[in-house]
Amino acid sequence: MCYFRSTWVSFAGSLIIVLSSTVLHAQSFTKAELARWQQRAKQVTITRDTWGVPHIYGKTDADVVFGLLFTQCEDDFGRVEENYITSIGRLAEVEGESALYHDLRARLFMDTTQAIAIYKKSPVWMKQLLDAFADGANYYLYTHPDVKPRLLTRFQPWMPLMFSEGSIGGNISVVSTERLKAFYEQRKSTSWNPRFDHYERESIGSNGFAIAPARSATGNALLLINPHTSFYFRSEVHMISQAGLNAYGAVTWGQFFIYQGFNENCGWMHTTSYADSMDEYLETIEKKGNGLYYKYGNALKPVRTQQVRLPYKSGTGMQYRDFTMYFTQHGPIAGEKDGKWIAINMMNTPLNALSQSYLRTKATGYASYKEVMKLNGNASNNTIFADRDGTIAYWHGNFMPRRDTRFDWEQPVDGSNPATDWKGLHSVDEIVQVRNPASGWIQNCNATPFTVSGSSSPDKTKFPAYMAPDAENYRGINAVRVLSRKSLYTLDTLIAAANDPHLVAFDDLLPPLFTAYQSVSGDAVNQSKDLADAVQVLKDWNRSYGTASVGQTLAILWGEKIQRLARSRAAGDQRFDNLSLSAFTIKATTPQEKVTALADVLKDLTRDFGSWKTPWGDINRYQRLTGKTQESYDDLKPSIPVGFTSSAWGSLAAFAARTYPGTKKRYGSVGNSFVAVVEFGKRVKARSVVTGGQSSRPGETHFTDQAPLYCEGQFKDVWFYPEEVQQHVEKTYHPGEK
Repeated sequence: MCYFRSTWVSFAGSLIIVLSSTVLHAQSFTKAELARWQQRAKQVTITRDTWGVPHIYGKTDADVVFGLLFTQCEDDFGRVEENYITSIGRLAEVEGESALYHDLRARLFMDTTQAIAIYKKSPVWMKQLLDAFADGANYYLYTHPDVKPRLLTRFQPWMPLMFSEGSIGGNISVVSTERLKAFYEQRKSTSWNPRFDHYERESIGSNGFAIAPARSATGNALLLINPHTSFYFRSEVHMISQAGLNAYGAVTWGQFFIYQGFNENCGWMHTTSYADSMDEYLETIEKKGNGLYYKYGNALKPVRTQQVRLPYKSGTGMQYRDFTMYFTQHGPIAGEKDGKWIAINMMNTPLNALSQSYLRTKATGYASYKEVMKLNGNASNNTIFADRDGTIAYWHGNFMPRRDTRFDWEQPVDGSNPATDWKGLHSVDEIVQVRNPASGWIQNCNATPFTVSGSSSPDKTKFPAYMAPDAENYRGINAVRVLSRKSLYTLDTLIAAANDPHLVAFDDLLPPLFTAYQSVSGDAVNQSKDLADAVQVLKDWNRSYGTASVGQTLAILWGEKIQRLARSRAAGDQRFDNLSLSAFTIKATTPQEKVTALADVLKDLTRDFGSWKTPWGDINRYQRLTGKTQESYDDLKPSIPVGFTSSAWGSLAAFAARTYPGTKKRYGSVGNSFVAVVEFGKRVKARSVVTGGQSSRPGETHFTDQAPLYCEGQFKDVWFYPEEVQQHVEKTYHPGEK
């Protein structure tokens, strides 16, 4: 059950928590601390390979965690700090009043007092890792006095307990800050935003493929790791200890575990899941005297209140705003709908989540990986798995509350009805999954689990609807098409599959355009030669991406324009997945509107680029200029053409790009990030690529050294074994050495 259900309710009355500005602000490091850090640094060896990837060696796991945080801070301290400013709910202190409700959301679900208490009760092995985390970051700050943090001048060992899963924004990110603001400012226009808003997060998600030995040319299982995130969201690292840790892959800045990666025994890929792991409860509130109560069965229970004072930056210095937070047994109040308060019930077990995130990196195969999953600490991800014994597997979600199937769990449920309470959690064996399917392959692209293995996929009728409400999407359709047509795979052909250029959405969208043009082409306004030529270009186009493709340019710009028109006609609360948006677009626009939209695209292209016959690569570009989290872009500065595009069109390799103030070209900021393919034989073989490079500092070799590979869909070799690393050494050092 949620942590706040078992622990938070034990707090009696109202508790005032005022975040002191001295908690994290400048504190001098003691001689004892410095001596401890310097001694540990001697036990840690960092070898940077010729791509700048750090291979971190230590006697204990804690030694390696110390070295990992040091190298992460070396590569991008700004993102490390930003992730913790965000996760501990102090963003308004650097960004101002506009971030107050982001901080309030964080405090509703976890606060520093609780995190400190959990840290103190953590098992020894976890406490050692948490201490090493803080020590590694603090030793970096000590040895780099020129680095000026925005806020955090000292890292604390409890911080990772507030940032434990590694996914994009964590599971609280689906809680609307706008709805929070409306409720806590007592505005009546508090609309309810369905959780499936996040279907529409363009190109954020992921792809994972697993290939069984029967479909592998070498007889070894293969794994594709292909997360789609904001660019530079994770770094590539290798962690090796004498205590059995030997994991390689992607680490979210500031975390101390390989989030998506592999060891010598197995590999794991996470895709964002829409499995229903959280619920919204409509609470009936009554006021009696000076107290608030909520209805539960035939009883009234007191609403628990808690005061919090949140600081925020202003033009005149630090200001503060006080909030009264409200809680029922179902969780914190995060909105209002039709006069009822909305309580959010979700996973809030940070120790389990962090333990699972770390322990799975030391799994020795399917059985041990599954054993770690029994911690039920992963609320936001699916898992695609492969191991050296040839097992491939898939789990749809992990933290899965057991519910009464009489209720529609995609809608808020009645909190006054005890039957809506969670009935514990489903076991790992009960969630939607597949192991060693007869098809010989597994795919997930943030879509339904009932197509993950073609005809060998799980049977939808055997599971409660709330376990997998996920819709199909164009990437999922494309993945099934790609994986079904090849009998044997190698690392090379798996890379080719991950880069398959077909844009499935236009199989649905273009035929209605052609029909529309045929029906209106007799009108004089539609007899333009350019328009006729453009229609012919689209008919001749193979519906695949490529930098030289004019058809892709026309299709995507037309698709965007006609979908915007269709969306403007949708009901206010109507939400779409990929497929339903296409169907609605076709139905909601007239033949003339479809054709006019294409004519408008030709005008736009001619105005911006001199000709409507503009190849996609002239428009769609990769550029990295500053290394800042919010990158800036400039048409007059060098950039690289990119063929792949938004996953909204079914592009397996995702690259979501848009124009910026002062630009006519589009620049990518979301999509493929760390991508890898792995073969699990007697010796692991792997290849990988990251969006730009290991460093965030312009002018350094590793700032964009991987960008040419990335933009072409090519991969570099991964150096996993010591002898391989030693053949490709750029430098070797201990933390703190110049």
